[in-house]
Amino acid sequence: MIRIYTAPSCASCRKVKNWLKEHHIPYVEKNIFSTLLREDELRGLLERSENGTDDIISKRSKIIKENNIDVEDMSINELIKFIQENPSVLKRPIIIDERRFQVGYNAEEIRAFIPRELRRMQECENSDYCPQFTSLTKEYYKDKGRL
Repeated sequence: MIRIYTAPSCASCRKVKNWLKEHHIPYVEKNIFSTLLREDELRGLLERSENGTDDIISKRSKIIKENNIDVEDMSINELIKFIQENPSVLKRPIIIDERRFQVGYNAEEIRAFIPRELRRMQECENSDYCPQFTSLTKEYYKDKGRL
């Protein structure tokens, strides 16, 4: 299942949610300001980020700049506590599932969240032999019991 970490005023978060809805891809939304981020969730995000804290922490965040905080000097436990107390330092949206991890909205990269079977159908070059992608999306999820 796809999880997206969002903020109410985030335009990119709205784009991601709209894209997922348009493609009939189910997701669970987690508002970083109204829900406490659990320690295991934050550890998972940090483990999956390829560039350490740079992928998920905004160094331009007001809290970090005003307090001259260096997150690189923090232990993992200190960093997790800091994020829990200051969720606004997280970049958003963060999109994650069992295999994929993406920060921000990127129209090309988000396509990786389309199930493999549907991507193959979409890439079919001969439309006479390949069903239309849009109608198959509904069929696929209907068969999976998700619609």
